[in-house]
Amino acid sequence: MAGLEFLASHQAENGQIPNFVAPDTGETDFWYLGCIDATLWWLAAVAFWSRHFPEDCVEERFRVRIDAALRWLLCQEHQKVRLLQQNEASDWADIMPRSGFVLYTNALWYHVKRVYSFPGAEETRADFNALFSPFTGDLPENRRMRLLTRYVRNGGKPGDLYLSYVNFSTWGGEGDVFGNLLAVLFGLADEGRANRVLDELLRAGVDVPYPVRAVCDPIRPSSPQWRAYMGRHRQNAEYQYHNGGAWPLLGGFWVMALAFLGRIPEAADALSRVARMNSVNGWAFHEWFHGKTGEPRGMPGQSWNAAAYILAERSLERSLFRGPEAASPPSRRKGEGR
Repeated sequence: MAGLEFLASHQAENGQIPNFVAPDTGETDFWYLGCIDATLWWLAAVAFWSRHFPEDCVEERFRVRIDAALRWLLCQEHQKVRLLQQNEASDWADIMPRSGFVLYTNALWYHVKRVYSFPGAEETRADFNALFSPFTGDLPENRRMRLLTRYVRNGGKPGDLYLSYVNFSTWGGEGDVFGNLLAVLFGLADEGRANRVLDELLRAGVDVPYPVRAVCDPIRPSSPQWRAYMGRHRQNAEYQYHNGGAWPLLGGFWVMALAFLGRIPEAADALSRVARMNSVNGWAFHEWFHGKTGEPRGMPGQSWNAAAYILAERSLERSLFRGPEAASPPSRRKGEGR
């Protein structure tokens, strides 16, 4: 609660939540090209707290802040395509070239719309599936979306994973693991599609050496998607950082997605492997690991690793997510609980 209040107290005048606030000086940071997902995660966290601790009346306490944050996000939404738009490197994957309509961001946007009963959630779900899964179904009616979809159909490869982003004549086929997991957990994919997404991620080996890598196929310097800034500090080369590094944070969401679909034995096994990641170097809770060698990288002491692990462990007992009726998780079979 203290964290939610602290971020809310530093909300920008236009409603945006900063991605970082210095606790000693109160200095706020909105990244280089903005941090669109900080506002989304703050809203999701407020709703989560309200759901699990209704006695705190947190939504009532933050009503003015919530309304301002939703208004700011609505200003980032395309007026004909009910999806958020953003610049490159302006979400959690802060050295990746995703821009335009981004999978990860819009999975969060759909979730936020639903938990706040914000208008247009089903339109967002329909546009999400039409744009990020352009090889299924008919071409969209909207002529701009239809053109974007045709570009992908003419040059892309069909598959079960959602595209990481779609922009004008460009798109991401590297396989954004986090974005696809959120699409499963938030009910953007129906049950059949959700299982196919997880199966495709398994075939890509994203859980090797640890669960899970951030992308299926890292972007190489020879790729048109490569940007010079991805070589900054030699951090985002192949199988490193957001370009294929393995993150305990994402491992937690991997466990939650498996459990959400009733795949309890797989989820339990993955949970034990995430624990091993966190325990390296005397429970250092390293930020990420090399996606090939398994070498610990990044900063130690990452609290979100611990938080994601706790959520993942609890998800084996009961689902923490709710999808639409068409995407609700199957009943758990006898002997699959813990």
